[in-house]
Amino acid sequence: MRRVYLDHCATTPLDERVLMAMMPYLTESYGNASSVHRFGQQARAAVDKARRQVASLISARANEIVFTSGGTEANNLAIRGICAAGAPHGRHLITSAIEHPSVRGPIGELEKKGWEVSRLPVFEDGIVRVDDVREAIRPDTVLVSVMLANNEIGTIQPVAEIGAVVRETNQRHLRFHVDAVQAAGRVPIDVESIGCDLLTVSAHKLYGPKGMGTLFIRRGVRILPQQVGGHQERERRAGTESVADIVGFGAAAELAKKERLDRHEHAQRLRDRFEKEVAEKIGDIVFNGKSDQRLSHISNISFRFIEGEGLLIHLDLQGVAVSTGSACSSGTLEPSPVIRALGRNEEVSRGAIRFSFGKDNSDEDIDYVLDVLPRAVESLRNLSPLNREPVAI
Repeated sequence: MRRVYLDHCATTPLDERVLMAMMPYLTESYGNASSVHRFGQQARAAVDKARRQVASLISARANEIVFTSGGTEANNLAIRGICAAGAPHGRHLITSAIEHPSVRGPIGELEKKGWEVSRLPVFEDGIVRVDDVREAIRPDTVLVSVMLANNEIGTIQPVAEIGAVVRETNQRHLRFHVDAVQAAGRVPIDVESIGCDLLTVSAHKLYGPKGMGTLFIRRGVRILPQQVGGHQERERRAGTESVADIVGFGAAAELAKKERLDRHEHAQRLRDRFEKEVAEKIGDIVFNGKSDQRLSHISNISFRFIEGEGLLIHLDLQGVAVSTGSACSSGTLEPSPVIRALGRNEEVSRGAIRFSFGKDNSDEDIDYVLDVLPRAVESLRNLSPLNREPVAI
């Protein structure tokens, strides 16, 4: 049976070139980057090189890069750290209705502690309105957090325009955070052009190692560390550096920047072909997200009259890996809040499947999926007790 991996939004396979870069630091070069002897200085040099590589991916300065254990920690550090530092100026923050759980989670916890939260709608196209951001900003707002591109439907948000709105306020305590985990390496990122104060990237979305991320913190931005007990990362994130993973992140970032256009064109060609033929072969489907303003590797489709979880399992038995939404939300039986935020009803939301394409997928992979998917949908619909009468989506 053929195996086809179409879940690159959840994670990507480790690039062999990245593994080769990491190997010396998993074996003979085992020094602690904080040690002053030769072993430690060798590790420090490797970390410094990786910091420059990651900074280059987002057009930042190397000393603005803070390594973390992943995107979730980086998002938590951004939100909790900025709100802790900015609390004397106010207790209001702004976010969108389609953020990743690692953003929704800390914001929800702050809300329980008395913070006021403005959650901006996205409507059917999955795009935040810049005017809504402008109208939501108050004198006591300390943080705006809006993702660059959504991890489930791929819609690209107008973050540069939002950054300009934040700067227009001239509120020195107001900061702008961008979760770029799904977008980094997929679209060009320039933190100066965006105008953000903080930006999150994760290595394992770039064919790098899991458990490694970064938070860009603009020079001069005050943030309270959330992990203390050491001087690492300029005392913004304590803990012994995972040198091999950091080296892998740097190598993955450099490759992503160099190969971005080729990867983009390859994924978009496969995705567009896939969506065209799915629409021809399968009826009663709904494409989720604005078609001309989304990442090239994501296709989110709702298959009406069936449960997405059932289709996922059926495809897995045929060797095809897909997702019903964010990997960080797996295990929940609730419809995706992202799909519901588009205004979809519960039936359509429950039938949503995310297909995400990678640099190593081939036309033969797509041929196979286009063969098994229509049969899987037909089989499940024949068994489904769901109402087949047309209703509003």
